[in-house]
Amino acid sequence: MQTLEVDQIKRKSVRGVFSFFLRTILIQGIGLASAFVLSAFFSPEEFGIFGIVTQIIALLVFFSDIGLAAALIQKKNEPSEDDHKTAFSVQFLLACLLFLLILGLSRIDALQNKLGEQGIWVLLALGISFPLATFKTVSSIILERRLDFNKLVLPQIFEQLVFHGILIFMAWHGFGIVSYVYAILARSIIGIIVIQVIQPWLPRLKITMNSLRGLIGFGIKFQLNDLLARIKDQLYFLLLGAFLPLRDFGYMQWAKNWSMYPYNLTVQNVMAITFPTFSRLQNHPDLLKKAIEKSIYFIALFIFPTLVGMSVFVYPLTELVPRYAKWQPALFSFVLFSLSIAWSAISTPLVNSLNAIGKINQTLKLMIFWTTLTWLLTPLLVYRFAFNGVAIAAFLISWTSVLSVILIKKYVPVQIMRNVWAQLVASGLMAGFGMLGLKWWSLSFNYFFLGGVASFALYATIFLAISGKRFAAEIRSLRRNL
Repeated sequence: MQTLEVDQIKRKSVRGVFSFFLRTILIQGIGLASAFVLSAFFSPEEFGIFGIVTQIIALLVFFSDIGLAAALIQKKNEPSEDDHKTAFSVQFLLACLLFLLILGLSRIDALQNKLGEQGIWVLLALGISFPLATFKTVSSIILERRLDFNKLVLPQIFEQLVFHGILIFMAWHGFGIVSYVYAILARSIIGIIVIQVIQPWLPRLKITMNSLRGLIGFGIKFQLNDLLARIKDQLYFLLLGAFLPLRDFGYMQWAKNWSMYPYNLTVQNVMAITFPTFSRLQNHPDLLKKAIEKSIYFIALFIFPTLVGMSVFVYPLTELVPRYAKWQPALFSFVLFSLSIAWSAISTPLVNSLNAIGKINQTLKLMIFWTTLTWLLTPLLVYRFAFNGVAIAAFLISWTSVLSVILIKKYVPVQIMRNVWAQLVASGLMAGFGMLGLKWWSLSFNYFFLGGVASFALYATIFLAISGKRFAAEIRSLRRNL
């Protein structure tokens, strides 16, 4: 790899991070506004219905792909047109079979009784979105391999604008859970239109065995990793939805969804860039080390104070907004889910880095361990603490994420504590300040907003006082590559 190419990778990656960050701020802002509206107009039971449907779909997503898209992105050589056609054809056929499976599931009496007629329509709408999504696959792969993230973000922005716009409008007008049906279908269609305008690729059905054999080795292992993650999360949550009362499952789903916003804003944002970027840098360990450390540094910088702020100020919010008081039983779970995500914010990029450099066998071992631990520990805690047991288990298991730190050091000598200690100290002092003033933040919106601003100002002040020089150096490094 020539120096010029390395410089281009650095420049495109930095620009891509900013593009995805701005995109994510917009999307999460829209999603946050939608969550506020839906929390006001949807009942815990309706949240529970949508939670069960999304867990079914998230589990079945595995069967719509065998990791060929990831294999094409990770591939060292440029994919051929036969590779593109093979990946599309296999994924399209699997997605069609998956829709037929969902159609069959929708006829099961037990599921119909649990979800109701409107819940079944949401399930079918999500099922139809699988074949439609395959028409975006190859175009997205081409853009990711080029590290052309500025274009890649546009379809996602249009999708979320359409999805949440329709969802808010229909929920506001009393359509209830069926609002998701129209929003899901519209999102799928607009996504295809936008991606084909940006990066046209004519879908063609053709499977070339040489291409399939070349991609399936990495793809199968990558997809097995994904399967374990889904067994650990979606399948288990689905079983919980079957056994827990719908209201309790709604509380748990609400707590987990809200706690994921900081993760989606930071970790998911960076991971969208790091997998294709680290794949290009896998033969340059020094550059890879710097890239991993920089991603950890900036993720921790933003996600730690956000998680602390949400954990401290969620209770005053439910006190000030009468319609949110119904969610107070879920606040303990919300805080524990949020704290567990702090560990995920560090471990997930490290696992993603291992996949990018081809160490898929090592990440499989981690996923097997986490999956086993989740299925053994969570039932015991649910039995003892009801739906709060899920969050307690997630918090306890999150501490085993230190294993990902140990594993990455075998291949890339990254330094983790050096890149997170200042954020941890500033976030801890911010949490202490927020807790001390907790009774004041519930008095009025003026006190609530004053407390929030003061807490984040304290975080920024402490962080800059103990790590200002390092922060300035990191910003200068980013600006050189813009």
